[in-house]
Amino acid sequence: MTDVPSLADLDAALPFVDRHIGLTDDDIAQMLAALGHESLDALMEAAVPAGIRPAESLSLPAALSEAQVGALARELAGKNFPGEPLIGLGYHATITPAVIRRNVLEDPSWYTAYTPYQPEISQGRLEALINFQTMIGDLAGLPIANSSLLDEGTAAAEAMTLVRRAQRKSEGPFVVDSDALPQTIEVVRTRAEAMGIDVVIADLTQGLPDGAVCGTLIQYPGASGRVLDPRAVIEATHAQGGLAVVAADLLALTLLEAPGALGADVVVGSSQRFGVPLFYGGPHAGFMAVAKGLERHMPGRLVGVSIDSEGRPAYRLALGTREQHIRREKATSNICTAQVLLAVTASMYAVYHGPAGLKAIATRTHRYATVIAAGLKALGYTLGSERFFDTLTVAAPGRAAQVVHAARQDGLHLRLVDADTVGLSTSEVTTLATVEAVLAAFGPTVPGTTVLDLDELDRTTPLALPAELVRTTDFLTHEVFHTHRSETQMLRYLHKLSARDYALDKGMIPLGSCTMKLNATTEMEPISLPGFADLHPFVPAEDATGYAQLVDELEGWLAEVTGYDRVSIQPNAGSQGELAGLLAIRAYHLANGDTHRDVCLMPSSAHGTNAASAVMAGMRVVVVKSKDDGTIDLEDLQKQCDEHSQDLAAIMVTYPSTHGVYEEGITELCEIVHSHGGQVYVDGANLNALLGHARPGEFGGDVSHLNLHKTFCIPHGGGGPGVGPVAVGAHLAPYLPSHGQHPDASKREGIGAISAAPYGSAGILPISWAYVRLMGAAGLTKATATAVLSANYVAARLDEHYPVLYKGENGLVAHECILDLRGISRDSHVSVDDVAKRLIDYGFHAPTMSFPVAGTLMVEPTESEDLAELDRFIDAMIAIRAEISRVQDGEWAEDSSPLRHAPHTSRSIVGEWDRSYTRETGVFPSGIDPDKYWPPVGRIDNTYGDRNLVCACPPPEAFAD
Repeated sequence: MTDVPSLADLDAALPFVDRHIGLTDDDIAQMLAALGHESLDALMEAAVPAGIRPAESLSLPAALSEAQVGALARELAGKNFPGEPLIGLGYHATITPAVIRRNVLEDPSWYTAYTPYQPEISQGRLEALINFQTMIGDLAGLPIANSSLLDEGTAAAEAMTLVRRAQRKSEGPFVVDSDALPQTIEVVRTRAEAMGIDVVIADLTQGLPDGAVCGTLIQYPGASGRVLDPRAVIEATHAQGGLAVVAADLLALTLLEAPGALGADVVVGSSQRFGVPLFYGGPHAGFMAVAKGLERHMPGRLVGVSIDSEGRPAYRLALGTREQHIRREKATSNICTAQVLLAVTASMYAVYHGPAGLKAIATRTHRYATVIAAGLKALGYTLGSERFFDTLTVAAPGRAAQVVHAARQDGLHLRLVDADTVGLSTSEVTTLATVEAVLAAFGPTVPGTTVLDLDELDRTTPLALPAELVRTTDFLTHEVFHTHRSETQMLRYLHKLSARDYALDKGMIPLGSCTMKLNATTEMEPISLPGFADLHPFVPAEDATGYAQLVDELEGWLAEVTGYDRVSIQPNAGSQGELAGLLAIRAYHLANGDTHRDVCLMPSSAHGTNAASAVMAGMRVVVVKSKDDGTIDLEDLQKQCDEHSQDLAAIMVTYPSTHGVYEEGITELCEIVHSHGGQVYVDGANLNALLGHARPGEFGGDVSHLNLHKTFCIPHGGGGPGVGPVAVGAHLAPYLPSHGQHPDASKREGIGAISAAPYGSAGILPISWAYVRLMGAAGLTKATATAVLSANYVAARLDEHYPVLYKGENGLVAHECILDLRGISRDSHVSVDDVAKRLIDYGFHAPTMSFPVAGTLMVEPTESEDLAELDRFIDAMIAIRAEISRVQDGEWAEDSSPLRHAPHTSRSIVGEWDRSYTRETGVFPSGIDPDKYWPPVGRIDNTYGDRNLVCACPPPEAFAD
C-alpha cells in the first residue's frame, strides 16, 4: 500500500506558492545553472551580506489553501456588523452600480495597471481620470481639479500648505471651521504642528479672528449638518490677506451652489459617496480643485490633453515638474500617488447616473432628512439647525446613548455626539423603513402622546436648503455624462477604455522600484464582502471585531517579517508612512529634550519622497554622497555625522539601495548614525528583496515604512490605492499615529492622525492578510529568492547588450537591475525614451526610466513572471539593441528609425509609407501576432500639452479625423 497517496500529500499537492511564483522548479534550475549557482539558497547567500542575514527563519502561521483562506476571510467579515450606517462625518452608505463594481473595482485590467507615466498605453485610465477632474471641477465651480488625493483630511492639509506657498508673503494663522469634520481638523493639526504652521479653530458664524490670515477652511455643509452661507467668510478671508478653502460634500453640490461661484479659491473633499464602498474608512479618492493661477501649486497628479505624433488629441500627465516630490528637499508636499482606482469608480458613477440622476439621488437623500427632521420635531425634539442637506444634530438631553443603543438594536448606526446630542445622516440607501426605525429609536419626548403619519409628513414638509444657496450653475454638461445611461452602453464604454490600456492582464510590467507582481484573485475577492466593504469607520468597536482581528494579525505578521516591535497600518500611502516614521523620530527626540535635532541625512540616490517627507516633518535635509559604484560613501557619511553630531535627527536609507544592490556597509552605516544620536529610517520600498532573508529592525533600523502595494500584493490600481504601514522599534512605539475616533481608546491620544480614518485604507488590508496566509513563511522566503533570481537572470543575459550599472560584492544585483544606456545614447542619439516607446511595439510596458540615474532603465521582473515571459522581454531588448546598431551603422537615420517613430498605432498599417524601414518592421517587430496590443495613440508631445493646458474633457469634435 506504499503507493497510495495520503490525504495530507494530496492536500499539499497544489500549494498557492506555485500559483504566485511564475517559475517552475525546472525553470529555476535552468536559470541557476546560467548564473552558476546550485540552489536558491546558494544564490541568496552570495547576494545578501552575511552580516544582515537573520539567525532564525520567519515565525508565521502555516500556509493555507485558497479555499481555506477564503473561508477564513468570510468568517472574519461575518464578525463585523455594518448595519445601516447613518453616522455621516464624511462617510456615507452608497450603491456601487454592479456594472462598475464588476468591471472596474473587480477587473484586473483596471486594478493591475501602473501609474500612467507611459501615456500612450494608458489612454483609457487617463480618459477616466479626466472625467473625474471634469466632474470635480464642474461641481466645485473651479476650472482645474487634480486626478485625486488620498482622502478628505489629507486634501485639507495639502490645501493649507498650498495657500501658504501660493502667497509668498502670507501672514497669520490658517483658520479652520470648528464645524469641520473632526478627523479633518486632526489631520490638519498633525501636519501643521510639524511644519510650524499656526492653526486656529474658530466658530465661523462669529466671523474670522482679527488680523491677517493665510487662509480659511470652511466646511460646506458643516459636520453638524448646518449649511452656512460661506460668502461672508470668504470675503473676510480675502480682505485679511488669505485664500479661502471650502471642504465640500460632492452630492450636496448637485443641489447647493458651487463654492467657486461663491468665491472659494480651493475646494477639497472626498468622492466616496459617488459609488465607492465605505471600506471601514478607505481607500477613497479625495479631491482638490483650484482657481486659475493656482494650478502650478497644486499637489498630486493632473491629467491634461496634448497631441500625438499624428496631431491627434491624446491624454497625458500635465505639468510634471509641479509634482512636489520631484522637487525633493524643496518640496512642500510629499504626495507621489493618488487613489486612481477609486477616482475611476467615482467618475464612472457620475458617467452612469449623469447630472439628472445625481440630482435625483441628492434630492431623495435630502428629502428623507427633511422627513426625519419633521418627525423628530413632531415628537418634541429640537434640531441643531433648520438649514441642512442630509445631516441632523438632535438634542436628546440625558438620552443620547439610549437613542443610539435603541437604533443599533434595530440595525442602524447613529452618531453619539455627546451625552445630550445625537447625530444622523441620510444617504442613497435610506428608505421609509429607515425613517420609521430612526423615529422609533428616539421615541416621543412625552411617552404615548404622538402618533406620526409619515405620508402626511412627506406631503407637507418643505425642503431645508437655504433658498439663497440653491444651485443655479450647470454641471456635467459634457457629452460623456449624458450618453451611457443603459448598462449595455456603460459596459461597452468601460471595456473600450480598459482595452486601450496596458496592465498586468496583458503582459509583464518590468518597473524597477515598483514591484508589479501578481495580485491573486483569491486575495482580491474578500474586499467585496459586505462585512469588509460596507462598514463605517466610526462604528462601535464591538461591531468591527473581524476587522480588529485582521488588523492585529497583519500588524503582528509585519512586525515579525521586519524585525520591529510595533506596526501601525494607518498611513494610506507610502508617502504617509514615511511622514509617520519621521514624525515618530521627531517626537522621540522632543520627548528626550533634544529639540535641536532636526537634520535628516539623505543619500543622493534616495527616492524623491524621502526628502519631501523630511521637509514635511520639519527637518532639514543634508545630502550624503554616493560612490562611483552606487553605494553610500561612508566617509562622507562620517563627515556629515561629525559636522551635525549635535543636531542629527535621522538618516533615511533605502535597502537594498535604490541602485538595486545589497550594500555591504549597511550595518556600519547604522552604527555611525547611532553613535551620533541619530535614528535610522530604512525605507521599505525594496522589501521584496529582503522578506525572509533579512529584517531591517535587526540589522540596525529604528523605523521603516512598508509598501503593501508592492511587497504584499495590494495592486497599484493605475496609480493607487496603496497602504504604507509604519514599523518601529519599542522606543518609538509611543509615537505611532493616533486618532481621536480610534476604536481602541488607548490610541486616541498621541502624535495625531496621519490619515482621515483610524485604520487608513482598511478596505484593502484583506488582500495582504490573505497573501501572508496563503504563502506562509517558506512561501514568502522563496518568493524573495525567486525575485532575486529573475533579476539576476535578466541582468546576466542583457549585460553584454546594455551594461548593468551597479552590482554587489559577488557580481549580483538584488531584485532589480539598472541598464545603462548613456554610452549607447551618446553614440547613437537613441534615448531611453525611444527604447521605452519601442518596447510598446514589442508588447511591453517600459521599465522605470532615468531613475535613479538619468539615461538608464531600471528593471524589476518580480517573482510572478514565468521564464517564457522573461525571455520574451530579454529578446525584445536584444532586438531593440540590434535596431540601435542599425542607427549607429548609418543604415537608418535616427529621426527616421522605428525607434524614433515608436509606438506604432494600427493607423500605421494603412495609407502611404515613406519611411526607411518596412511597415512590417514598424508594427510587427517580433512577428505577426493576432493578440498584439495596439497603442491607441502615437508618441505624445508633452511640451505642447504644458504650453496649451487643458485639464477637462475636450469636446468630441477634437477626436474627429
